[in-house]
Amino acid sequence: MTVDLNILAFPSIGPWTALAVGVYYIVVVMCILVILSENRNPIRSLAWVIALLALPGIGIIFYLFFGRSMKGRHMISRHNKRRLLHNFVVRSADMDSLPLSAAARQLVKLAFSLTKAPLTVNNRIRIFTVGADKFETLLKDLEGARRSIYLQYYIFNDDELGTRVADLLIAKAAEGVCVKVIYDHVGSFSASNRFFRRMKEGGVDIHPFFRVTFPQLANRINWRNHRKLVIIDNRIGYIGGMNIADRYVRGLADGGAWRDTHFRLEGDIVQNLIYSFAVDWYFLRNPSSDLPLDIPPSGFRNDCAMQLVTSGPVDSWQNIALCFLKAISGARKSIYIQTPYFLPTDTLMNALEAAALSKVDVRVMIPSKSDSRLLQLATYSYVTRCLKAGIKVYSYNPGMLHAKSMTVDETFTTAGSTNFDFRSFENNFEGNLLIYDRDVNRSMRDIFFRDLSDCRKLRYSEWKSRPLPQRMLESLVRLFAPLL
Repeated sequence: MTVDLNILAFPSIGPWTALAVGVYYIVVVMCILVILSENRNPIRSLAWVIALLALPGIGIIFYLFFGRSMKGRHMISRHNKRRLLHNFVVRSADMDSLPLSAAARQLVKLAFSLTKAPLTVNNRIRIFTVGADKFETLLKDLEGARRSIYLQYYIFNDDELGTRVADLLIAKAAEGVCVKVIYDHVGSFSASNRFFRRMKEGGVDIHPFFRVTFPQLANRINWRNHRKLVIIDNRIGYIGGMNIADRYVRGLADGGAWRDTHFRLEGDIVQNLIYSFAVDWYFLRNPSSDLPLDIPPSGFRNDCAMQLVTSGPVDSWQNIALCFLKAISGARKSIYIQTPYFLPTDTLMNALEAAALSKVDVRVMIPSKSDSRLLQLATYSYVTRCLKAGIKVYSYNPGMLHAKSMTVDETFTTAGSTNFDFRSFENNFEGNLLIYDRDVNRSMRDIFFRDLSDCRKLRYSEWKSRPLPQRMLESLVRLFAPLL
């Protein structure tokens, strides 16, 4: 009996197919070598290696879009950064002359080590928790601009509010005011090209951050500029969580409220906002020499101490995440967090658990109605762990809670554009104020407790009895938390 060995042979493939397969696996091996050389979190590195090997084609596409690191890239060259810093003369205030706690002093030093952010005093701050109030005040300040307007938002919609802002910017440019605008290309996808083109034709120097086009799609889509800054005449600044869109004023489509936090600033801190804008402007390959950088004197003196800390995927450290970690680890009495999305890194989750187990009063407020069903499911997957550790979790009932703030021991507050999630800590360009003024921090504490009256406290006995399909879905979505 003879056996035809040809029937046991693998099907033959053409030379071009063999070449394509060979090139593909060479690329896979090169990607794995890059992952290993970056010395990332071993669990995450292993996940990417498995995805590349086990999901032919799909794995490499996901890695190209979401797996690569930007660390080591420079927003601007060292030479241009030195030249830019030369134009900013704000020096750090003397900490010894300020009533700062020991924990706050350590935070000041950490922030300066990470970003060279000077500690400023002689500041005034107004807190907005209602979008209509913030934009009414902002529009008045824009109308009063005489020299310059620098405006940067993640979302700039072409709805009623966006059109009002755009019309005003065009009018100010016609008056000879220097108007420069940065908007995030992906965040502002819903606005038409004609909307931005009309501003450009009207004299507004406007540019998208990381324009996503086909040749550069994989290089840019995962890294977004989430900052929300406005600087007017180099003396008034705005920073916080509100974007330019009708929902920040009118609320949700179903009538639910949109609760957010934003600050209006005057004083030395404004120069730090200008520097942040100038770095992003330079990153867009625009000349910074035409940015008027002279700062008029504030005309008042006080001990209201602040720093501006920025972070992004190009930084050597996760700047804002490290500041959060330091503040949480230094807490002695209380930690109050408001965030629309609660997807903490393991390190921050452990720090919150350690604080709660040490009998620090840790409270986390999340929305009951979210603008993202996936992010809400991922957030819910962390609630059980919080409740087990004694962290009090509250669900904000009136609508979407979009505020991003943390107050620690009534001596420190941070707020800005940073969500308590992987994307803000690792992939987005963010900006947060660090505030060391007791009066401001008491106001932020009072705001938190005022919001508590509109919340439902989640209880472990009820939460653990959620339907099994719901819990499984939450756990499944949680696997994708770093990408959401």
